[in-house]
Amino acid sequence: MKTYDIEIQRLKSASHFKGLIELGVEVLVQPRAAKDEQGLTSNISIAVDDARTLLILLKQQLAELDKLNPRSRRSGRH
Repeated sequence: MKTYDIEIQRLKSASHFKGLIELGVEVLVQPRAAKDEQGLTSNISIAVDDARTLLILLKQQLAELDKLNPRSRRSGRH
């Protein structure tokens, strides 16, 4: 498995369709040498301001998806 360092440079959009949330982002992706202590994981780096924006966008998208579900499914019980 290949691992990468992914730096989110700009959040461009957020949308949802059929239960999936899609984020439009500008990223810098660089291959990463796997190290024993980190295993086979990729890392995503994001500035604090962008992370706050991402959180707001995700909350908005989740709220819109919740509006589409019947009230009985909103409680988290399926």
